[in-house]
Amino acid sequence: MKNTKALSPNLVVVGAGPAGCAAAISAARLGTETFLIERYGFAGGMATTGLVHPWMDYYAGDKCLTGGIFAEIAERLQQRKALKDRHCFDHETLKVILFELLQEAGVRLLLHTFVVEAKAKQGRVSCLTAASKSGLEKIYPQIVIDASGDGDVAAWAGADYEKGRPEDGLMQPMTLNFRMAGVDRARMPARDAINALYNEAKANGEVVCPRENVLLFETMIPDQIHFNTTRVNRVDGTDRDDLTQAEIESHRQVAQLVTFLQKRVPGFEQAYLSQTAPQIGVRETRRIMGEYVLTEEDVLSARKFTDGIALSSYPIDVHNPAGTGTVIKRLPPGEFYAIPYRCLVPRKLEGLLVAGRPISTTHEAHASSRIQPVCYALGHAAGAAAALALQQNIQPREVKIDQLQEALRKQGAILE
Repeated sequence: MKNTKALSPNLVVVGAGPAGCAAAISAARLGTETFLIERYGFAGGMATTGLVHPWMDYYAGDKCLTGGIFAEIAERLQQRKALKDRHCFDHETLKVILFELLQEAGVRLLLHTFVVEAKAKQGRVSCLTAASKSGLEKIYPQIVIDASGDGDVAAWAGADYEKGRPEDGLMQPMTLNFRMAGVDRARMPARDAINALYNEAKANGEVVCPRENVLLFETMIPDQIHFNTTRVNRVDGTDRDDLTQAEIESHRQVAQLVTFLQKRVPGFEQAYLSQTAPQIGVRETRRIMGEYVLTEEDVLSARKFTDGIALSSYPIDVHNPAGTGTVIKRLPPGEFYAIPYRCLVPRKLEGLLVAGRPISTTHEAHASSRIQPVCYALGHAAGAAAALALQQNIQPREVKIDQLQEALRKQGAILE
């Protein structure tokens, strides 16, 4: 295999999902040499690779909780008529907008590139190994932001982490999102009626799926409906064999659901499967233990932190890791909580920040903090923190919170 020249950038962001894109854009705008590594040929993470749709709520009452880079993306989508009701977005337009913002900021993109190894030396992340069509490359960054979604870099470099719920380690199930086009929306029954038909089909064996109901959403296309209804339990998104089996099982479920919709649900008689996501959607894997661990009590009590760098009002939303059912626990109406910067800072490793889904939380709190708008805000904060650390020649954990919060406010972030 061809070996290429080693790279030594100031900052490497691993993963071009919501957190990774926001981190790279934020850091590059603050003058940091930034490389962004992404295994697919486009950015967007679960929004584009997993068709995770729509954006979950980023308001508390009438107060918007997520600004900054996320707000810029939403505004560009709106300008291109690719955003509806602040939640429903067109994922193909999102790909283009993310490329524009990354290039405008001066981020160097390494697409079709997969980080396969991370090493630490004297307690600091020192080297990444990346694989691509160019062969294996050694990368020696000063700081790394792990936005891989699974905490790959942090775990491989030796960070402490947890998986799943405390009693058995089981993680929230995976879901393959899919879309049906050619739907006669005028003839579609109400959700309750669709669910009654679904339960009948499950009872007589037409559909075998642990999901307790049909979860569907509008899209930007009038005759297209988005389904978040498949469910694969007892699988680990950091295990190749589990991922393989999950893809096979979820496609089996999609085929059954499509037949059910066409056969039993009015308005779907002439509809057809227009798209399945490029990969199955993974809700939960590693949670990298940081200087603070966000808890269920923090979320439900709407706790604010002096080092808060992201806000959320999304409920605790736990899809049963072992079977059917979903547990939802909501914050008081109009309330929100803050996520402290310490949740992004691993306990032992230097030269590393974690952004997005695998930040330091409990299993329950993770079920609230994992949504896309929050991940954009977390990435935004990680990017700004990395830039400040590089400018001051300090470690990310040493960044002064008032300086970080001021930098974020200047970039339009909402912190209180």
